[in-house]
Amino acid sequence: MKTVFFAKPLSFFTPQCSLAPLSLVIALSLAGCAQQSQQSEGQQSQGQHQAPAPAKRWLAGDHHIHTHYSVKWDNSVFPPKPIIGGDAKYSIPLNAQMASHYGLDWIVLTDHGGPNRAELALKQAYPELLASRRALPQILQFHGMEFDVPGNAPGGRHASLIMPYRPDAVVNGSRPNEAEQLFSIERIYNGRQGVPPGPEKADDAYMLKALAAMSKLPDPPLLLANHPARLAKGFRQYFKITPKQLRDWQDTAPGVMIGMTGAEGHQAATLNPDGSPKPDGIRGEYPDHPTYGGYDQMTARLGGVWDSLLSEGRRFWVTGVSDSHGHYTDGWADFWPGQYAKTYVLADKNYDAIFAALKSGNIFVTTGDLIDELDLSAQVQGVQEQGAQMQGADSTKVAKAGESLQVKAGSNVLVQIRFRVPAALNGGLERPQVARLDVIGGQITDPAADRNNDRNSDEAPQTRVLQRFDQTEFLKVSDDSHGVVYQLSYSLKNLQQNQYIRLRGTNQRDELEPKADTKGENPWSDLWFYSNPVFIEVGQ
Repeated sequence: MKTVFFAKPLSFFTPQCSLAPLSLVIALSLAGCAQQSQQSEGQQSQGQHQAPAPAKRWLAGDHHIHTHYSVKWDNSVFPPKPIIGGDAKYSIPLNAQMASHYGLDWIVLTDHGGPNRAELALKQAYPELLASRRALPQILQFHGMEFDVPGNAPGGRHASLIMPYRPDAVVNGSRPNEAEQLFSIERIYNGRQGVPPGPEKADDAYMLKALAAMSKLPDPPLLLANHPARLAKGFRQYFKITPKQLRDWQDTAPGVMIGMTGAEGHQAATLNPDGSPKPDGIRGEYPDHPTYGGYDQMTARLGGVWDSLLSEGRRFWVTGVSDSHGHYTDGWADFWPGQYAKTYVLADKNYDAIFAALKSGNIFVTTGDLIDELDLSAQVQGVQEQGAQMQGADSTKVAKAGESLQVKAGSNVLVQIRFRVPAALNGGLERPQVARLDVIGGQITDPAADRNNDRNSDEAPQTRVLQRFDQTEFLKVSDDSHGVVYQLSYSLKNLQQNQYIRLRGTNQRDELEPKADTKGENPWSDLWFYSNPVFIEVGQ
């Protein structure tokens, strides 16, 4: 039987402040967790918003978390009255406390919209967020919402909207703070805002109008499509969110629309409150077509939607989230933020750096703490072939995930991989091992003629696994109290065409492609990680 994880907050200590039960957290939030946390908040609102850390490191986070401000609405009165805790259970400080306990460095609070949610967020949720930041300064807490996408098929078309950290308005009032900016976006553009929402919000074009407006803001937010294929009617039978819409959204606002969720929330839907299997439970709560190893089919299918987008050269990233509304031990379908899925960014630990790393794509996602570091890089490689030295472009240039490497035609490129398997037990009190790592490559060609195209084999060679490394081939380079670090390399020879490289790994030795998840499946037994891509641009 699985170990039960209690839904109540744990008492533990961090260097920043002592974390205690929720009553003390709220008290601390009002008092400020001593002068240190008050000073930290003040420093973060100036200039760079926080003193930078000495060096970048992998920082774990979750951009899709619900609090008790994801409400239900009492429609018996006008205007409808919010019922706090109606659609999600826990306060902002409790979510932050548990996220920190499970190793997260940053989170985004993304409550649902509704008839008058914009005002609720501004007047009630945002003050609680500010208090939570003071109480728990060790975890960075972004302001955001789960945006209701306008269009002909509302309900189920959701996206994480992440506001840049701006707690203070510009002195002259020309630039609103993060809460005022979200209030303006939500009040005008959110699909469910209004009593009733205006008829213009039933038009798909209104989403494009919303994105265009966001992109022109002084501090544009970021947006990622949530659970994009959750309501798919079957394999490649997309509903609510389609490949065409993903293309349209990014083309309208490429600096705002940056990707989609890969590792979905609600992964504990297959567990009973005591941790035993729930035979009819569905991972991710995907009703008509399942996830694959806990990942949405748009991400998990080799040569599928994600690869189709990448094959156009799009900077389109995938992430992992909890979509936490309530813990499974309380009868809900979720893990705590960070307990199961994590999105890692390579950044200094400050708000602006994390926001920039999300936008740039130096990201990987993992479930079950299978790994906690993943470095992917590409570099021009000079090699001796038939006595001739092949030279690429700048041989000192190194491109990492989200970046581009420019090389000359005929160059060889060395792909270097480094990952760490953590020493600590994961959120399931297990220590899983990476059984295999796949190097995946695809060619970049012109944009698809059919904007609903969901496979890159139609107009470009099929994305394929270039190399599979099993556990016996991993080169161990260090082993300490933090974990075991492994290193691998792979060479691309005589490049003639633009392409991209990405990584995928799993604890499944013989499952060459992720299989469709079955009802009642134990999520801890089927773990995967994905890197975002490195792009290689070939010139003359």
